Amino acid sequence: MNIVDLVQSQVIASIKNEKDIDKAITSSSNIVFLLTGNLLNMTEHLDRLKKANKEIFIHIDFIEGLSNTKSAIKYIAKSWNPTGIITTKNSLIKYAKEEGLMTIQRIFLIDKGAIKKGIDMCQTCNPDAIEVLPGLMPSIIDRLTTQVNLPIIAGGLISSKEEILQGLEAGALAISSGDPALWNLDI
Repeated sequence: MNIVDLVQSQVIASIKNEKDIDKAITSSSNIVFLLTGNLLNMTEHLDRLKKANKEIFIHIDFIEGLSNTKSAIKYIAKSWNPTGIITTKNSLIKYAKEEGLMTIQRIFLIDKGAIKKGIDMCQTCNPDAIEVLPGLMPSIIDRLTTQVNLPIIAGGLISSKEEILQGLEAGALAISSGDPALWNLDI
C-alpha cells in the first residue's frame, strides 16, 4: 500500500495538543499526524486513535523523550506500530523504511535554497511523501509536483477551506492542519 491509497479525506488532522486528540478521533480525517506526546503516554494516544481506525503518522521530532537514532525507530516500529513517521531528518527516513514504516519528509520552504535542498534530500532518502511548510504557496506546490515524483502534503498557516482548496488545486495530495475546525470539511 502507498500513501495515496490511504487518503480518504484530503484534510489531515495534525494534532499539536493532547486536548485535540478527541476532536481528531471524531473528525472525518482518516489520517492523523501526531505532533504531541511523550514516552509515557504515547501508547495510550496510539491505542485511542487506532481504535477509531485512524492512520497515524508520528512526528518523531516532537515526541518528548525520543532520540534521533536507529534504535528509537526500531522501538517505534515494534512497540507502537504506527502507520508511519514524519521527520525533517533524512537519516531517520532511511531507518524507518528499513523497519517497514511509511515515511513523510517534512521540509520548510523558506527560500530557493531550501527548496533545492529539500528536493535533493527527498531524492536521496525517497520518502513515501513530502510535507511542505508553509502550505500557502500554490505556485511552489505546483512546481514541486513537477520536480519530485512524490505525493505532496501541504501544511502550516492553513486557516480556511479556500486555502485548503487552493493547495489541492495546485497538486497537493492532502493538506495537514492543526485547526480542529477544518478537520470535518469532507474534502
